[in-house]
Amino acid sequence: MEASLFNSLIDISESPAASRGQADLMLERARWAATVFDRYDRDATMRIVDAVAQAAHEHAAEFAKKVVAESGFGVAEHKKIKNELTAKPLVDFYRDQDYVNLRIDETRKIVEIPRPAGVVFALTPSTNPIATINYKVLLCLMTRNAIVMSPHPAVRETSIEAVRILARAAEEAGAPAGVIQVLEQPSIPLVDAFMGSDKTNVILATGGTPMVRAAYSSGNPAIGVGPGNAPVFVDASADVTKAAQRIVASKSFDNSVLCTNESVLITLPEVENQLKMALKSSGAYICSDEDTAALRRFLFHPRGFNVEAIGRDATWIAQECGIRVPTNTKILVAPITQIGVEEPMSREKLCPVLAMHVAKTRSQALSQSRAVLRLTGAGHSAAIHTKDEASAIDYASTVEVYRVVVNAPCSQGAAGFATNLAPTFTIGTGFFGRSSIGENVGPQHLVHWTRVAYNSDTDESFGNYQEIGRGFRGALPPAPADGVPGSAPAAPPAPQPSAISSIDSATKDELRRLIAAELRDLLRK
Repeated sequence: MEASLFNSLIDISESPAASRGQADLMLERARWAATVFDRYDRDATMRIVDAVAQAAHEHAAEFAKKVVAESGFGVAEHKKIKNELTAKPLVDFYRDQDYVNLRIDETRKIVEIPRPAGVVFALTPSTNPIATINYKVLLCLMTRNAIVMSPHPAVRETSIEAVRILARAAEEAGAPAGVIQVLEQPSIPLVDAFMGSDKTNVILATGGTPMVRAAYSSGNPAIGVGPGNAPVFVDASADVTKAAQRIVASKSFDNSVLCTNESVLITLPEVENQLKMALKSSGAYICSDEDTAALRRFLFHPRGFNVEAIGRDATWIAQECGIRVPTNTKILVAPITQIGVEEPMSREKLCPVLAMHVAKTRSQALSQSRAVLRLTGAGHSAAIHTKDEASAIDYASTVEVYRVVVNAPCSQGAAGFATNLAPTFTIGTGFFGRSSIGENVGPQHLVHWTRVAYNSDTDESFGNYQEIGRGFRGALPPAPADGVPGSAPAAPPAPQPSAISSIDSATKDELRRLIAAELRDLLRK
């Protein structure tokens, strides 16, 4: 879905040689920034992180409105919430995690040195552009990485403005110039050049399946996500009223553009009527067979899902299908009699349309939930509403996903905003979804650790590393010799961009000459 819209909007005429040259210039700048940033201590790093989070928070409402105006879908009020959640709360979640200082394990006689990835190339989707930008930028800053953002063309202008504001906030707080960059004219050859360059250390891909697969096949390390298609099971023990309220709230949130939204509701005969009444009371419209047929025709074409429906509200979709619904309708519930390739309504739907299937038995409900994910969405997310712990465990053990939300909205819960899961806008789908990571992606995935391991023999003593800190060269002074053992250095003044820019100017001049030479060579090919 994302990929088809992406391809239809971007210019593919740019030559590969010119694209490689442009990518090389930006990546060299990012690589220099990452090298300098690696010298920062934790206090300086967190000052930059907090400044950027504050800037993201202050512009959350503004960019929510601009994104809806530019893209034509979603709910500005809900996008504001997502933009805010990926600012200060995201940083606070990881505040106690240290990705800068040495980790010392005296028992095992191991010292671990954090090693940032370096240069991160990040793709963003049209559905959650600003929240994804906030999230990926802050993850990179927490781990002292440089980042180059590639915005989705459908929301290019707003995304570029947002990245520029975050970059300005970072540099004003002392970050090296070029630590946050953005492609202002994204194109297929340019994105390919970034993904394939040996100067890109890791790719953070969020978007359609073709985009993610391209990242994985680029030859560079990549962290990507697969599509969602979350089943939600309401079993006989559930508080049906609360379940209905939570499902409607989740499915209508930002018109269901989060990939963690519920896609197929599965329940049992003894719950069906009560659940339908509760859904209606919560703002759902229960479709007739004719309504469901009209929705099926509108949403699914021979080429796939109708992208015009992405992020549209329920009343707009109903009107396009010729279905008369109350003006306050939040979601459309479409009953279906089977789950499988023959029923397209059992596939992912990034709009407030929820398929509903009534299984004959609890055992069948579990197998049908599993079948939903076999169609698409393996490894992603699922939800269950129940008061029975055994039922929750049976369900979670059956469905092939890595996060199961219990008695909470799945849209927010699987993304870590209505549960205590790690807050994220990149959902790892693991082995089930052919992804490298199965958990919610966080800063820990952008830093590796060099391990200094002593001889395990008890006769070989372990060194005293508590009084040794890393020497942060360049713009920052080294840790004071009389500091508290094992602690971070005392907070130095925030390094100013001008000071950082002036360090080793001879090296920078040489770097410019190398870049120019490389660019000339590329353009000759």
